Amino acid sequence: MRNLGFGLGLRPDHYEALLADRPRLGFVEALTENYLIPGGRPLHYLERIRARYPVVLHGVSLSIGSTAPLDARYLADLKALVDRVEPQWVSDHLCWTGVDGINLHDLMPMPYTGEAIRHLVPRIRQVQDLLGRRILLENVSSYVAYRSSDMTEWQFLAELASEADCLLLLDVNNVYVNSVNHGFDPDEFLRGIPADRVAQIHLAGHERQESFIIDTHDAPVADPVWALYQRSVRRLGAVSTMIERDANIPPLGELLDELAVAERLAGVEAAA
Repeated sequence: MRNLGFGLGLRPDHYEALLADRPRLGFVEALTENYLIPGGRPLHYLERIRARYPVVLHGVSLSIGSTAPLDARYLADLKALVDRVEPQWVSDHLCWTGVDGINLHDLMPMPYTGEAIRHLVPRIRQVQDLLGRRILLENVSSYVAYRSSDMTEWQFLAELASEADCLLLLDVNNVYVNSVNHGFDPDEFLRGIPADRVAQIHLAGHERQESFIIDTHDAPVADPVWALYQRSVRRLGAVSTMIERDANIPPLGELLDELAVAERLAGVEAAA
C-alpha cells in the first residue's frame, strides 16, 4: 500500500478552506459515518474534495469485536460509500461498541486472548470479502485491563493481523496513552508490531489527569507523542501520517503548521 504522505482528518469546519485555498496535503481522512446517507451537504463536499485530494475512510461503528452479528445494514451502506468514493483504503477500530442492540457510543477494548482472535478473524474476513479489499484496524485507547488477557496488546495485534490478513492503523497517541495507563514501555509496543502491516499512523492530543491520560482529540499533539512518533518512523519507515482533531477545532492553518512538525520529524529520521 503506497505512502500518501501527510494528511488531516476532514472536518466540516474546513470544507470551504480546503476548496478555496487548496493547501498542500497528501490526503484527507473522512469519518465514514458522516457520509453514509446518499446526497446532502456532507457527501456533496466529500466528492468535491475527493476531486482534489486522495481520500481514505475511517469508521467508528463497525464494532468488529462485538459478540453480536455484524450489522448488515451498516455493511451495505459502507459498501455503497466505498464503491462511490473509491477511497485509497478503509479503516475502523479494533474494539466493540455494543451488544444486543445497545450502542455504548464508545470504543471498548478487546481482551488480548487467543479466543478473541479466533472470534475476530472470521468477522474481519467477512468485511474484507464484502469490500473486496483488506481493511486497516486501529489500536484504541483504554482505561481498564481484562484479567483474562494472556498476551500483550502488541502481540495480540501482530497475531491478529497475520491470521486475518488485515492491515493496521497505528495510533501513536493511543500507544502513549495506554503505556501510561497500563504501565508498559511504548517502545516495546513499537518493536512488537509487524512493520509490514502498518499502513497508516494517527497523531492526536490527549488530556492528562493525576494518574492517567484520556484520549481526547481536542488539543495539539503532546511532546512525548511527538517523540514517540519520531521513534515510530525510525522503526516503521515512511508511513502515511495524519493528525486528528475532533473538538476545539482550530483554523486550518494551525493544523497545517502542526502537520509540518510531523513532516519535519519524519524527514529527520529519513535522513538519519
